[in-house]
Amino acid sequence: MNQGILALVSSIGCTSAGSLQSLADAMHIPHLFIQRSTAGTPRSGCGLTRSNRNDDYTLSVRPPVYLNDVILRVVTEYAWQKFIIFYDNDYDIRGIQEFLDKVSQQGMDVALQKVENNINKMITGLFATMRIEELNRYRDTLRRAILIMNPSTARSFITEVVETNLVAFDCHWIIINEEINDVDVQELVRRSIGRLTIIRQTFPVPQNISQRCFRGNHRISSSLCDPKDPFSQSMEISNLYIYDTVLLLANAFHKKLEDRKWHSMASLTCIRKNSKPWQGGRSMLETIKKGGVNGLTGELEFAENGGNPNVHFEILGTNYGEDLGRGIRKLGCWNPITGLNGSLTDRKLENNMRGVVLRVVTVLEEPFVMVSENVLGKPKKYQGFSIDVLEALATYLGFKYEIYVAPDHKYGSPQDDGSWNGLIGELVFKRADIGISALTITPDRENVVDFTTRYMDYSVGVLLRKAEKTVDMFACLAPFDLSLWACIAGTVLLVGLLVYLLNWLNPPRLQMGSMTSTTLYNSMWFVYGSFVQQGGEVPYTTLATRLMMGAWWLFALIVISSYTANLAAFLTITRIENSIQSLQDLSRQTDIPYGTVLDSAVYEHVRVKGMNPFERDSMYSQMWRMINRSNGSENNVLESTAGIQKGCICTQIMIMHGTNFCKPIASAQRVATSQLCSLFSMTF
Repeated sequence: MNQGILALVSSIGCTSAGSLQSLADAMHIPHLFIQRSTAGTPRSGCGLTRSNRNDDYTLSVRPPVYLNDVILRVVTEYAWQKFIIFYDNDYDIRGIQEFLDKVSQQGMDVALQKVENNINKMITGLFATMRIEELNRYRDTLRRAILIMNPSTARSFITEVVETNLVAFDCHWIIINEEINDVDVQELVRRSIGRLTIIRQTFPVPQNISQRCFRGNHRISSSLCDPKDPFSQSMEISNLYIYDTVLLLANAFHKKLEDRKWHSMASLTCIRKNSKPWQGGRSMLETIKKGGVNGLTGELEFAENGGNPNVHFEILGTNYGEDLGRGIRKLGCWNPITGLNGSLTDRKLENNMRGVVLRVVTVLEEPFVMVSENVLGKPKKYQGFSIDVLEALATYLGFKYEIYVAPDHKYGSPQDDGSWNGLIGELVFKRADIGISALTITPDRENVVDFTTRYMDYSVGVLLRKAEKTVDMFACLAPFDLSLWACIAGTVLLVGLLVYLLNWLNPPRLQMGSMTSTTLYNSMWFVYGSFVQQGGEVPYTTLATRLMMGAWWLFALIVISSYTANLAAFLTITRIENSIQSLQDLSRQTDIPYGTVLDSAVYEHVRVKGMNPFERDSMYSQMWRMINRSNGSENNVLESTAGIQKGCICTQIMIMHGTNFCKPIASAQRVATSQLCSLFSMTF
């Protein structure tokens, strides 16, 4: 430093930038600050203190952090209302405080979670500490997520959540980071499923290939100016700004020499305390600010506040899909002047199916597909949730359709000869163009037909007949047996008789004018009144009678206390529902038979698990023995409606459809029969 300084260029973090800013301002040395983030983590605003403009010698080469504005615009465009934000250890979450405040004012539900360095341990901890219901809610939260982290952490995190099935094909994630190159983009797309949106900083590239390596009179190395060069791809954005900063300073120094306004360099030393500010610092700062250069990062120039206003963000994205490694396209771009340029919504399908007639095969299943029988010769009319979806597609795309029910009324399962029956068989043999119903997505079916994205998730349900509630006029007598009540009544009579005899043999002395008599009726009434803790009216003053009544009162206290405790327990037990609350409880009991729909997804799943000798959980083998009684004809049914009727009318449990990858069967009937049946749902 003691040999002379014309300008100070720093590429450091925010912590050290403040010290250099104080030094530059005190000594009047132009300071070009290039903010550098840690290991490719997104930047947070430094918040450098700006003093009087005449005393401020620090210029921010990198543009301000616009992550808050970009994320808010993209989230608003996608109309998200609930999502979670993941960030790594190196990111300062205070950098998006402005964004969090704005989305909170708009009523959005936002959650935050830090991603630890050991991602595998973090995911394993979730499975170890969360219950099944909590994991299902967490999976639902992960359907919409924003990742603010460096590309390597993002790749590892996406890989872990995909391999552990925490996300499904209907998820949509946004990854935002200035330091994302083309290689990172391809890796992120290859590892993800569902829809992915990537936001990164981009720089304009000259369309003329021959001019890409020339910036005025300056020629740039081909390894830097070629965007496809591996070396250029691996360079951090901070290094690109350093290159352009040096180029800017070289032009400023050259201009000073041409104008013959060169100043002696500032000399600094840490030994002398009387170092004076550089006289030519202000002139050099103004020359640098007015210069500008067109470099690797585009136009590098400074505004009045000492910042670089030129920044452009590129928004890339994929559509929803189940294939890994699918293509990605540019959706739009964003800059602080014009805002969003482009549309982030999915491209609509073209109405190019006018005049096409499609054959649609279905299986009746309320409330998805229902039929109204023909009246006065009119054809059958189908209705239901799935039919509404089909009708909306037909109206939008312009096609017409003919709908019919599968001949065997089955959804479809593979046969011994390799063929398929049911709805799937109609599609395989090309007798139908579209199949629509409450159809479960299974790996075997996906091998022969293509499925749309599922529109509803549901778990396995156990349908059990609800116990009939009857009004018992003598429920208050239930805590004790009939024999015990008879003994208590006999004891009341016996003690009443003994009291009467004792008073008859040794009559009590009555006060003058007393009309109370010690008859057998009064003795019985006195004993009964003391038993129910109501007292009596006959005074007994003899010692024998008082000893007898003291023992009787102690007996009455014990009996009444036991009755009260048993009555509370009895009323509590009557409110407890059936003990079968899960599939594990169902498999452990053999008193109540149970079954499911033949050739359904649940039937096949239990069969494969139950017949697998390497399956560790014995629950499936126990269930398969019960379901497969008499080759499956004893406890199973052909249709879910028959299963609901059998489960409600008969004393039998029916395991109804529903997995994590299916649409529920007969949910409407479940609601309709809620007065007769109780439904216990659990994750399968």
